[in-house]
Amino acid sequence: MFGEKEINRLASDIVEAKKVVALSGAGMSVESEIAPFRGPGGLWEKYNPEEYGHIATLRNAPEKAWLMLLEMHREIGKAKPNRGHYALAELEKIGCLSSIITQNVDGLHHVAGNKDVIEFHGNLLSVVCMDCGYSKPSTELDLDAIPPSCDTCNGPVKPDAVFFGEAIPPDALMRAHEESSTCDLMLVIGTSAMVQPAGSMPQVAKRAGAKVVEINPSETPLTGLISDYIVLGQSGDVLEQTITAVKQMKG
Repeated sequence: MFGEKEINRLASDIVEAKKVVALSGAGMSVESEIAPFRGPGGLWEKYNPEEYGHIATLRNAPEKAWLMLLEMHREIGKAKPNRGHYALAELEKIGCLSSIITQNVDGLHHVAGNKDVIEFHGNLLSVVCMDCGYSKPSTELDLDAIPPSCDTCNGPVKPDAVFFGEAIPPDALMRAHEESSTCDLMLVIGTSAMVQPAGSMPQVAKRAGAKVVEINPSETPLTGLISDYIVLGQSGDVLEQTITAVKQMKG
């Protein structure tokens, strides 16, 4: 696990970098006690995501899709940002973080205070009508009326997230590529970067000459191949200590 030497090395790289971009994944959500969707015991063991989470199911059999979505909604609804989220918000606030590219749909980077968050898969903080585009916060959903319908046109409603069968929003893809190709330091936090296209961003950064640093509890396929080094630990622990060191270095 990490020690003072690793924290100082990371803090120094952040302070010296001209542009820092973070890529965050499910590991950060887990630290906010959101159960991972993938893997043993995950929601996708109970519900086949390519069936229950497909846009065609949401349109043609919304009552089926919302069986899974209701569980996701409740899981994320009780979650709060953790120390890692707040540390990244602080890094942005003091001018040491350009943007966050996230694969997460919990919206916790926004809640923590980050302003520039590129959400590859959208988020579950709002719902949108598939017919007229009317949108409202998920907290205003009537959970006794599932599947929900639009307040305006009575059309089918979906979380404002990317479903199977839908494309990644072009603006998110374009901005993520732009940020990755113009940074000189990328922090890869709580992800093995295996889910595409978000997972290719460390390679984009590396090819453009950036240093890539992982913050993960264990090694990943990036370790030793794409990343320059890895700080082994939970993102909350590592980032909280790193922001303290960064502030000391900046005076």
